[in-house]
Amino acid sequence: MALDRQRIVAEAVALLDAEGLDGVTTRKLAARLGVQSPTLYWHLPNKAALVTAIADAILDQEFGDMSPPEPDQHWQDWLSGLAERLRRALLAHPDGARVISASQLSRTMAAISELAMSTLVARDIPLRQARVIVLTVERFTVGHVLEEQAPRPDTEALKDFDMAAFTDQHPTVVAAIADYFRPGRTVDDLFRECLEVVIAGAAVKAGANS
Repeated sequence: MALDRQRIVAEAVALLDAEGLDGVTTRKLAARLGVQSPTLYWHLPNKAALVTAIADAILDQEFGDMSPPEPDQHWQDWLSGLAERLRRALLAHPDGARVISASQLSRTMAAISELAMSTLVARDIPLRQARVIVLTVERFTVGHVLEEQAPRPDTEALKDFDMAAFTDQHPTVVAAIADYFRPGRTVDDLFRECLEVVIAGAAVKAGANS
C-alpha cells in the first residue's frame, strides 16, 4: 500500500489509542508503517505537524458535519451541544485533550470556532463578546477533559493516604462529592451542569435571550 499522509495519520491515531500521546513518536510510527523515520518528513515535517494532524483527525470523527442552530433554537442550547460533541471527540481517544492542547493551527478546531463565533454574531452578540464566550466554552471543555483523562492516583500514592484525616480537614468538600454523586448521577452530569453555569453566565453578560 502506498504511503500517503492519510495513511500516516490513521496509523498515528492507532498508535495514540495504543500508547497515549507520550507513545506517539516518529520512530514508533515509522516502525508500524514499515518505513524509515525520514520518510515521514515528506508528508509531515515535524512532531508538531504530526500532533496537529492527529488533532484534526480525531475532531473530524465527531465533526464530520457542522451546522448553525435552527432559527427557533436558542444559541445557548446549540453551543452547549457543540461543547458536548467536543468532549465526546476528546474522550474517544487516550490523551485526546492533550493532543488538542498541543496542536498548532488545527484547521478543524478553527472551523468549530468560526462556526460558533459567527453563529453568536448572527444572534446580535458583539464580535468581541462572541469570541470570549466561544473561547471560554472551548477552553473549559478541553480543561475538563484534561482532568478526566489525567492518571488516577496509583496504589503507591494511596498507601499512606489517611481518608479520615482528609475528611476532618475538608468536610465540605467530601460531603459535596458524596452528595453530588448519589446513585444515578455520573461525570457526564457534572460536565453538563458545570457547562450550564459557564454558558448561563455568558448569556447574562451578553444580555442575550435569543
